[in-house]
Amino acid sequence: MEKLLIKGGNPLKGEVRISGAKNSAVALLPAAILADTPVTIEGLPNISDIQILAELLEEIGGKVQRFGQDITIDPSSMISMPLPNGRVKKLRASYYFMGAMLGRFKKAVIGLPGGCNLGPRPIDQHIKGFEALGAKVTNEQGAVYLRADRLKGSRIYLDVVSVGATINIMLAAVKAEGRTIIENAAKEPEIIDVATLLTSMGAKIKGAGTDVIRIDGVEQLNGCRHTIIPDRIEAGTYTIIAAAQGEEVLIDNVIPLHLESLIAKLREMGVIIEEEDEQLLIRGNRKLKSVDIKTLVYPGFPTDLQQPFTALLTQAEGTGIVTDTIYQSRFKHIDELRRMNASIKLEGASAVVSGPVKLEGAKVKASDLRAGASLVVAGIMADGVTEIIGLDHIDRGYEQLTDKLANLGANIWREKMSSEEIEQFQNS
Repeated sequence: MEKLLIKGGNPLKGEVRISGAKNSAVALLPAAILADTPVTIEGLPNISDIQILAELLEEIGGKVQRFGQDITIDPSSMISMPLPNGRVKKLRASYYFMGAMLGRFKKAVIGLPGGCNLGPRPIDQHIKGFEALGAKVTNEQGAVYLRADRLKGSRIYLDVVSVGATINIMLAAVKAEGRTIIENAAKEPEIIDVATLLTSMGAKIKGAGTDVIRIDGVEQLNGCRHTIIPDRIEAGTYTIIAAAQGEEVLIDNVIPLHLESLIAKLREMGVIIEEEDEQLLIRGNRKLKSVDIKTLVYPGFPTDLQQPFTALLTQAEGTGIVTDTIYQSRFKHIDELRRMNASIKLEGASAVVSGPVKLEGAKVKASDLRAGASLVVAGIMADGVTEIIGLDHIDRGYEQLTDKLANLGANIWREKMSSEEIEQFQNS
């Protein structure tokens, strides 16, 4: 096991290129199950979640070849093999195997998924959708069993706007008989990305990116080539880092439209941001003004950027209130930021951040992926050395984080943890 060390205070300058979207990739790979011939997905990030998904696809008989950032999946020999536990437990997005395998084989057995512990994230809306399409869904010994004689299009209203449920129902519906209409659908760019892949495979989908998606089922889907969209959360994280410690940082391979809510808040704080077609140029401002943020479904402020943004607010003049309406327990980074001298109070579903304060390097723990990003932002601004453990969380979502930050001028490196440190980490 490794830990990440950051000696804070270095001004950042240069260019960073954003990788393919993690939250798209984890749905695009399972979507390949639905094709009869090979699917190539280009521009994938080299992160641990992708490796786990590739292994799961091989477990059910797929042939997976990786060429740099591209993966080719040959699904022709896949079988509806149960995936009750093992790798499925390691990531939340393994639930996309439910929709994809149900769509292709009319049955699936998938263990209840894992991933970051962000409090209750039920899959009841997914199950509601599968049942509306004609599947019988049961929970037996910690695994979800899905069975259907046939899948038939239906009108499905989501009680809660859910990216996962929207994509999963799309995957199950593209080969169902007749028309499926998903109402109150999520609008995230990742949904459009998955719909684009499915359409290239021969699916008939209209309305992706709006709150009503119409799908006319087809009998057969074929392989294709698809280039993934850039990761808006990675882009947002580096934008926040550039606002925190940047002199002049160019962020390449980004779709500015996907970050409108973040860019607006940073400008409100006094950060200078110039937009190009696929680039953002950020000039830091050492006199930041505090703002309030409330996380909302897209196109609102992303819950995945709440934690890194909270670290930035510690440097702003005044008091900022951070409210997370998506995941109430997404405040595990607060105690760690306090160790670094942050002045933050928790009040219900909100964090009250007072600033500016001088952050100090400390030994801290990443409890989940975006909490880890928050500690990286804090470490880059802090006096002294910050030592972050729990790197496996960060590596799930950020490709080559250490190299990308070092190239911008950050003093950042990795070290092996001692056996004593590993034991302390496992017991904490």
